[in-house]
Amino acid sequence: MQRMPWPDYFMNITYLVSERSTCTRRKVGAIAVKDRRILATGYNGAPAGVPHCMETGCLRERMGIPSGQRHEICRGLHAEQNVIIQAAVHGISIQGAELYCTTHPCGLCAKMLINCGIRRICYSEYYPDELAADMLREAGVIVEHFPFTPKAVDFHG
Repeated sequence: MQRMPWPDYFMNITYLVSERSTCTRRKVGAIAVKDRRILATGYNGAPAGVPHCMETGCLRERMGIPSGQRHEICRGLHAEQNVIIQAAVHGISIQGAELYCTTHPCGLCAKMLINCGIRRICYSEYYPDELAADMLREAGVIVEHFPFTPKAVDFHG
């Protein structure tokens, strides 16, 4: 029996993390990894202790705002933002780490990841934000598209 390769292992975990998402539009998960160790995880959703979109409904949906626009009126944080926050809260540096993410980061997250010193981003699903892609390239962050289908895991057999 062959062991699962590291990139598949981390991307599977990223999709598992995304299952905690409270966004009604798109489930996104992200993990920061360094030296094959997971440093922090994050999924998209409202801040801790605040009602989330599954309870309140999606304001952007009610207003007919297309995906990728008007992020500022969304209740939720992005998965990448939550990775950064979790690392900071627990005093863990993610400088020089890799980020595995179910979806390509948006422009705001790209700027934050650049300033955190993330050196490589591996994503599965495309997100239409050319500015994000341009800035990551300009900053020298390695960005790799990793087409992926999560593997179902049978914990009982």
